[in-house]
Amino acid sequence: QVQLVESGGGLVQAGGSLRLSCVVSGSGFVITLMAWYRQFPGKQRELVASISSGGGTNYADSVKGRFAISRNNADNTVYLQMNSLKPEDTAVYYCNAYAMVRLVVRPYWGQGTHVTVSS
Repeated sequence: QVQLVESGGGLVQAGGSLRLSCVVSGSGFVITLMAWYRQFPGKQRELVASISSGGGTNYADSVKGRFAISRNNADNTVYLQMNSLKPEDTAVYYCNAYAMVRLVVRPYWGQGTHVTVSS
């Protein structure tokens, strides 16, 4: 069906950068909205950034000016460029995509990639 696999997470010092990638695989689907979420320990998953099929983007206030989401529709990938990272950005980051499969649109999730920012 539809599978999402994230990569690019790791350990970085405050002020550094990371680039997360998410590859969507499968068959018979059309991706619409793509997004990155993150989850802090003991907290609910929250939206970091989203990007529409037309390229429109939306960011959480906490990451505006520091993060940039982009997508490559040719190979079904979405990226999150993370600059000026802060310790409070430490979380598990999840890739999300809304995909149409057999005329049904539903969200799909990756397994998550860890991002740790040291002070």
